Amino acid sequence: MNAVTNNAPTADKFETVACYNCGETKSTELLIGQDDLSGKPGDFQFVTCNRCGLAYQSPRLTVENISPYYDEEYIAHRKETNWGILTWFYERAMGKHDREKDKLASRYVNMTTGTEVLDVGCGSGSFLHRLRQQHQVHASGVDFKNLTHLPFFEGVTFHEGLYYEQSLSDDFYDLVTMWHFLEHDYDPVQTLETSRRVLKPGGHLIIEVPRLDCLTYRMYGKRWPGVQAPQHTVMYTKEMLLEFIKRSGLEVVDYLPYGAFPAYFYLYAGLAFHLRKGKGLNLRRSIYPYFAGQVLMTPVLLFERYLNLAMQTVVCRKPLTSVE
Repeated sequence: MNAVTNNAPTADKFETVACYNCGETKSTELLIGQDDLSGKPGDFQFVTCNRCGLAYQSPRLTVENISPYYDEEYIAHRKETNWGILTWFYERAMGKHDREKDKLASRYVNMTTGTEVLDVGCGSGSFLHRLRQQHQVHASGVDFKNLTHLPFFEGVTFHEGLYYEQSLSDDFYDLVTMWHFLEHDYDPVQTLETSRRVLKPGGHLIIEVPRLDCLTYRMYGKRWPGVQAPQHTVMYTKEMLLEFIKRSGLEVVDYLPYGAFPAYFYLYAGLAFHLRKGKGLNLRRSIYPYFAGQVLMTPVLLFERYLNLAMQTVVCRKPLTSVE
């Protein structure tokens, strides 16, 4: 059993960080988050930069000490496939998530045989697997966690570790995707600069993250699933996300007040986190009320794209000519 399961991380495992956006060291406490998903102990402070207003976690766990929070209990890394009578619904929901990613990306990038795609924070690799099946792309993935034992990675080039430390070729990829990665990042400025470097001129970057200035954050506060401490290091408003894109030298093609990830999860999980108060969420027990609630809320969810419930997506492009 991992040591962090029974004991909160000690002070020596943390580091104080300056604002990722402007470098300011002075900040004001915003909230104290907990690992509401798995129930692992610990209190994690989020602050607001006194200069630019960025919301970020400080102090944060060092890279060397964050790994225990990405174990098999972490939702993106769970291996369980048997959900009883709801297995079909679960598999359909997971497949729908990748279909929605594909649908969104295909609106901006003509993916064909030979298109070079890099998924940053690729997790299980299921999105890349779909792109290979549907479009015959050349697929690559980067992740802090190595899950290449899963069948989705067949034919995928995998890079393990921090994205900006990988040996990736310049001007190589037609499409780079970050589906709920940038809020986990330890250096978003360097990450976006790396993306600009590795993209071909005219190549696209798609970023989906939770949106701090949204309805569900106002509803749940420190129990908002977008806090997800300690894995999430930054929480982006629309204004701040666009500011990061602008400073990277990438062009904004489109801004969407929704994403491929279902905002309903934030509605459901936020309520569950509020009731559980840091004790964790039993996914096996939760799956029944989760799908029941989704059915009941269908009339509302039909208007998800217009309600600013939880998600935001930015589609960017590397300029055809250098502005440097």
